[in-house]
Amino acid sequence: MDVSKRFQLGSRFAAPFLFVLALLFVTVSPAAAQKKNKPAAQPDNSSVVPLPDEKQIDYNISEMLGAWQLGDIEKLHKNYADDVMVVNGIYAPPVIGWNNFLTLYQQQRARMQRVRLDRANTYIKVNGNMAWACYQWDFAAVVDDKTTTAQGQTTLIFQKRDGRWLIVLNHTSLVQPTPQTAAPANTPAAPPAEGAKPPSR
Repeated sequence: MDVSKRFQLGSRFAAPFLFVLALLFVTVSPAAAQKKNKPAAQPDNSSVVPLPDEKQIDYNISEMLGAWQLGDIEKLHKNYADDVMVVNGIYAPPVIGWNNFLTLYQQQRARMQRVRLDRANTYIKVNGNMAWACYQWDFAAVVDDKTTTAQGQTTLIFQKRDGRWLIVLNHTSLVQPTPQTAAPANTPAAPPAEGAKPPSR
């Protein structure tokens, strides 16, 4: 299943981007409030079936993008290794280490509002305790008070450490839009079809 979203670091905004979470409002009835005072039963974790690696990685990508959009640093860090390497979307040295990445992320994220990012065509490959994921993304946001759109692709490399898949490399590329070519002004018109009347003057 393809879950929309993605992340970009570099150029004029950070994108490798986004995940929209709905806020749920729950009305608590008096009966529910009374139950709240009773100690909750502890879940039986032994009955929880872990997700297959590919689905877990897909979920982690969505969680990371959601945390990126909301500015949830704790959840964002949960999916990144402390020694992560992030390749910029512009011509610049790679960012090495979570703390350096966090500084740039916070600077770039502060410049954006109304962010929307759609992830598509995700491919995930697992090989032992290493895995990689590639996907395309479409990004739209207000950056520095200007509407900005972009497209690109991201490759994430994961390593399984202590039973958790962590991003150890994030390489995001911004795809430059292809300019539409117009016919030159001096291009002769196509000759009229055989038997057609010439235009009146």
